[in-house]
Amino acid sequence: MELAGAAGDEAMAALEAERAAASAVSRVAPGLATARGVRVDRVPTLAYTRHVSELVGRAEASVADAAAVLTAASFDRAGSIAVRARNVRSTADASTAEAERELGGVLVDRGFSVDLDDPDHELRVCFSEDVCLLGWAVAERDAAFGSRAPTDRPFFQPGSMAPLDARAYVNLAAGPSLPDATVLDPMCGTGGLLIEAGLVGARGVGSDAQWKMARGAAENLDHYLPDSRWDVVRGDATELPFSADAADAVVFDAPYGRQSKIAGHELADLVGGALAEAARVAPACVLVADRSWEPAAEDAGWTVTERFERRVHGSLVRHVHVLDRA
Repeated sequence: MELAGAAGDEAMAALEAERAAASAVSRVAPGLATARGVRVDRVPTLAYTRHVSELVGRAEASVADAAAVLTAASFDRAGSIAVRARNVRSTADASTAEAERELGGVLVDRGFSVDLDDPDHELRVCFSEDVCLLGWAVAERDAAFGSRAPTDRPFFQPGSMAPLDARAYVNLAAGPSLPDATVLDPMCGTGGLLIEAGLVGARGVGSDAQWKMARGAAENLDHYLPDSRWDVVRGDATELPFSADAADAVVFDAPYGRQSKIAGHELADLVGGALAEAARVAPACVLVADRSWEPAAEDAGWTVTERFERRVHGSLVRHVHVLDRA
């Protein structure tokens, strides 16, 4: 598995993959991980996994060692090939051009033809620090996140979350239940999390305390998900108009800053109340905030499975709480 994002994103990337598409994910080098089982059909829906390949072998991070492993490997394939090599974050002392040439030669010697445009098989060769993993490409993510930039939506408000991150948080929360899941965002804003939930096959349900936001989210969802089931209502996140266990997962981005009152609530009361309601309506949750809310989450009945700190810029760190109902 080739993980995306910066070095600080790798733990989250591995957990996203494990919850949404794979089992027993283990990081082996910067940007690289292995897994024992992969739901190949779910790989295109991941955010922080670029490619998944069927492992051929592991070598030292040199072209000669990679070629030796490929020469000795046993596989039942025929047809045309392309070799794609990567030096992950330039951490290895290896030439990708040389690797593609030398390993391509090994495969030609074994009866393959070369087709760089439309090959029957693609061999991915990934160097990272002192490790090289070789594998036959089987799936890659759908990376069209840029086509859904918040500024391009019919309804836009500053501070909207990037689609890449929204997708990751949906997968962290609802991954085990996808695609047949109901995902609830009780502070849905412009609907970014719900758009990504719908695009991975879930039914999105949103609520926001402001009519303006509820209407805007509905406009955005109608634009991006014209053929999907979704619902948006105006409502208080601390008193959700939904029955117990109405959803498979809750995902929400709590207000940032030090505002004294938000929608009539003190910030701590708002987040604590929303967490309690989330525990009532779903067994899993991801809370994104500008600080740790671990004690509030535990008081609301959650077990904090993981908390990731992700620096957005100099003055903002996002705290991503991955919660499972206690």
